[in-house]
Amino acid sequence: MQLVIQEEMIRRETLSPNRTSRESLIWDMISENILSSYRNELNWIQKTRNKLADNQLRKENNILNYQIRKIDNKKYIEIISSSKPLNTENDALDLIALCSEHNTNILMIHYAALSEDFFNLKTKAAGNIIQKFINYCIKTVAVVPGEIIQKGRLKEMTLETNKGNHFRMYENKEKAEKWLIQ
Repeated sequence: MQLVIQEEMIRRETLSPNRTSRESLIWDMISENILSSYRNELNWIQKTRNKLADNQLRKENNILNYQIRKIDNKKYIEIISSSKPLNTENDALDLIALCSEHNTNILMIHYAALSEDFFNLKTKAAGNIIQKFINYCIKTVAVVPGEIIQKGRLKEMTLETNKGNHFRMYENKEKAEKWLIQ
């Protein structure tokens, strides 16, 4: 916008009225310098946008298979699978951003979208991801096969988290959806 304004001022010669030729030359040089800085800034913005778009394309190589569901006037996002299984806090933040984009704070994640690290409690992936969902008030449920839920320490974690109102794990989608939309 400033570039257009500056160009128009130069065109109308409002910067150098009633000046000597030397003063006009200096004002023309100043004007050209200002235009140059605006053009450089515009080029920088365009380059930045292009690089961000390229980065987004690389990020989109991680294909997230999801659907928007609506039941009883409640909308939630169902994450069915992911080409790169979810296992970091950044992955959780991406899901939180997805929820925000679709104006919901309810999320269902299927087993196929979660990494093995999520189920290996020693890695702390599950705790870190769940904590992000809690911090951002995203009501989340994971649909996980019973044989996985019943394994060792994960069984204890499931029993503990299923007492709360923020994150739960269920063996089937129907139970998970019932809790999610209540």
